[in-house]
Amino acid sequence: MKRILTIQDISCVGKCSLTVALPILSAMGLETAVLPTAVLSAHTVFPNFTFRDLTADIEPISRHWQAEGLGFDAIYTGYLGSLEQLRLIGDLFDRFRTENTLIVVDPVMADNGKLYTGFTKEFAKGMASLCAKADVILPNRTEAACLLGIPYVAEGYNEDYVKDILVKLTNLGAKRAVLTGVSFVPDKLGVMAYDRQTGEFFQYFTSRIPATFHGTGDVFASTFVGGLMNGLPLKDALALAADYTVACIEDTISDPTRRWYGVNFEPNLPMLMRRLGK
Repeated sequence: MKRILTIQDISCVGKCSLTVALPILSAMGLETAVLPTAVLSAHTVFPNFTFRDLTADIEPISRHWQAEGLGFDAIYTGYLGSLEQLRLIGDLFDRFRTENTLIVVDPVMADNGKLYTGFTKEFAKGMASLCAKADVILPNRTEAACLLGIPYVAEGYNEDYVKDILVKLTNLGAKRAVLTGVSFVPDKLGVMAYDRQTGEFFQYFTSRIPATFHGTGDVFASTFVGGLMNGLPLKDALALAADYTVACIEDTISDPTRRWYGVNFEPNLPMLMRRLGK
């Protein structure tokens, strides 16, 4: 069984970050180790949430694993909260990377044309340096603009523009870049990707659903990484992640008892496992 390490915060309630990544990756047949970067009482969409920073624990945990001779087939990062965490996780990459280790960075820091609260241009530069150490990066369009230090283009872009962005993202150092939230026509939404080693571009689109839910980015990223770790080619892993995310959203919309703070990813885990032949 392959072992993957996922590094991100844990919201005790909220269907995001580790509470999404751990069950999805486990259902996909992967031993999933976790390195929490912070513990929150609930997702940040809740008022008055508590927050405990775990930056000081990252190095001791990493050193303990190294002393025990532990290794990982993949390392996947999500939300990281500070420049110091970026530095520590970069060191962890160096410590545990082998020629067979897949490193995936989801540079969670921005959406809808602006950085999340508390993040700065300096942080974006630090995230770009971390992305340089990854095999695969998967920013949304806002995050891509922040990584490249260019203006965000909300609409009116075309396929050539997206291809140029993807090439520039891989020029940061990653072998492959995935850009999420791409749309060329009003009723379709999807992803495009570029493999610097082969020069190939990939794209996958689904019907646009007129609804927004928290945590869908984490659902997509976790499923995508799990697909790669199950041996799927890049294009197939993208399709699996997009289809599963859409299925979770559609299930949530049709559920009159749904939670307002996340999607129904749990009932759809059997569908995900069937797609993988589990």
